[in-house]
Amino acid sequence: MPAPATDRRRAAVLGSPIAHSLSPVLHRAAYAELGLADWTYDGFEVDEATLPGFLTGLGAEWAGLSLTMPLKRAVIPLLDGISETAASVDAVNTVLFAEDGRRTGDNTDIPGMVAALREHGIEKTETAAVLGAGATASSALAALARICTGEIAVYVRSAARAAEMRGWAERLGVAVRIADWADAEEALRAELVVATTPAGTTDALAAAVPETPATLFDVLYDPWPTALAARWSASGGAVVGGLDLLVHQAVLQVELMTGRAPAPLAVMRQAGERALADR
Repeated sequence: MPAPATDRRRAAVLGSPIAHSLSPVLHRAAYAELGLADWTYDGFEVDEATLPGFLTGLGAEWAGLSLTMPLKRAVIPLLDGISETAASVDAVNTVLFAEDGRRTGDNTDIPGMVAALREHGIEKTETAAVLGAGATASSALAALARICTGEIAVYVRSAARAAEMRGWAERLGVAVRIADWADAEEALRAELVVATTPAGTTDALAAAVPETPATLFDVLYDPWPTALAARWSASGGAVVGGLDLLVHQAVLQVELMTGRAPAPLAVMRQAGERALADR
């Protein structure tokens, strides 16, 4: 368990690049609202090569870390254990430090996705489509395994990516149909579409948004809205954005690191929106 909240405690987000991260904004807003005046949260530029040394140099005041790319899998061999959720996708985005020095990895991306969808009234879906096949796509599959009752179509660009996603589907126990990216317009007819691709990748699909779209979950938050999200919303469809995911996974991290629950979701979201508006 975390040390008492009155102690001086530190947390941070690590990754490369890291300057763009909103995590410090979200976590600091939570600390202020929770009255954790002695807690600090910073961002550090850390890559796979420098991660072991960074972890070794941390003192007893450290409560936890948030991890972004490229560290979510690189950190696993450096930990004493990981949660079942993290193990399901071989990805850790949260490291917790116990009083005895043990380092435990968890994954709040998956329950964060589920929580973001639930906030928008989506607890179950019969069909879903995933655009992309990277690390975020595997987390999306894990989230969909909890809420999708039917087949999940995954649209990929290469045979290697197709094989990788089949592997994740088998591991997660979900029914997946792999489709070629050339047919990605078909994905937009699903009850729930999850876009996990880098900025600009789905822009060409905006013109193919159906007349009555259902729900789009686009994991990007900067730039926002994406061309696809803007057209989707203009057509009357429901849109869940990357800031929704970022805030919900950060809420879970704050609760895990501080031992305080519930974390202030609305305050954290407002802080994130202000930071994005200032960019």
